[in-house]
Amino acid sequence: MSVSHPSRRGLLQAAAATGLTLAAPSVPRAQPAPLSLGVLTPLTGAGSFDGPRMLKAIQAVATEINAAGGLLGRQIALIVEDDQTSPDDAVRAAHKLVDVDKVPAIIGTWASAVTTAVAPVCWESKTFIATCSGADSITQLPHQGFLIRTQPNTKLQATRHAEFILSLGAKKVFVLGIQSPMADSVSHQLAATLKAGGGELAGALVYEKDKSSYRTELDQALRAKPDLIYLNGYAPDTAVLLRDLYRAGYEGMRFTQSYALTTKQLAALPAEVTEGVYTGQPSADLDSAAYAALAKRLGNPSPDTYEAQATDWISLVALAAARAKEATGTALRDTVRLVSQGDGEKVYTAIDGLKALGAGKQINYEGASGPCDFDAIGDILSCKFRFQKVEKAAFVTVKLG
Repeated sequence: MSVSHPSRRGLLQAAAATGLTLAAPSVPRAQPAPLSLGVLTPLTGAGSFDGPRMLKAIQAVATEINAAGGLLGRQIALIVEDDQTSPDDAVRAAHKLVDVDKVPAIIGTWASAVTTAVAPVCWESKTFIATCSGADSITQLPHQGFLIRTQPNTKLQATRHAEFILSLGAKKVFVLGIQSPMADSVSHQLAATLKAGGGELAGALVYEKDKSSYRTELDQALRAKPDLIYLNGYAPDTAVLLRDLYRAGYEGMRFTQSYALTTKQLAALPAEVTEGVYTGQPSADLDSAAYAALAKRLGNPSPDTYEAQATDWISLVALAAARAKEATGTALRDTVRLVSQGDGEKVYTAIDGLKALGAGKQINYEGASGPCDFDAIGDILSCKFRFQKVEKAAFVTVKLG
């Protein structure tokens, strides 16, 4: 895998340095070999705004566990690979983690297309995978229980988005989206929820990524005279679409996923281009003890949902391994629900959970992203949502719940 891109090289070198630090034995020639866990996340490509921050959150928990004595008597060593937000590159990296590094778990995949491609590598090798990819199709794969996701599925997300859009007074919605497992299913759910609430899906169009202009596609959307356009792509193409909408003089409402319009995008785009855009995202559990611990750990008063979910992935993997007394993909699959739901003592950090398990207690981990309760196919059962509006080049929360 090439590392010629400067930013990617720097990220991977930093990650490798962290892995070496995590793996360094405190007592020479006395400590067992480190316990390797795989991190496969987008350090470059369309997911590069979120991937590095997710990695940092994962590293922070691993460092905390190591400082408290490690996991199963061993220090955690994170083996970090960049999936480049590319299914092909992700599969190659996953094979390296599974076949060469022999990791029992891979955490960190972000794009639905990437997780869809990587999941078979994991279930065929009995490697556990934790993800934030939202496409409904992912948990419908025959993953045999080796997959969980802390991100709500497309059905739940699109339903909540449509309900919010209706609350804005929008009645005619047009979707402009990329070709992806998640985007494919959003339109159908939006249509159903809008119709039930007295609105309608005026149309949907799939566009090609990475174009310099989408004026032709926008002209088709504008002919439907929508009062809201739902932009369902990634940040680079969403930036182009927002510019084109502004140039076209569109005065209706615009809505997109939070990962498609980030603070980085706001800084790069003219304020008039983004003014008034609404975004939606699954929200971290801002009032929870787990979220407070995450904020303190990262030195950041307001970590976002991806940092919260990343914290929960490594915490769940560590607690499941401790509960099972072994770190194998099968043990993690069979044990993860025993530490994340049920009547055990509620714990809000991996450290507290490990202490409780060490004392022979049953635990119920409540995460920074919310209650980590999963159904039989690995879907998260519930979470909160945050809706924001851009005002003067800054995000303002307009609804949380």
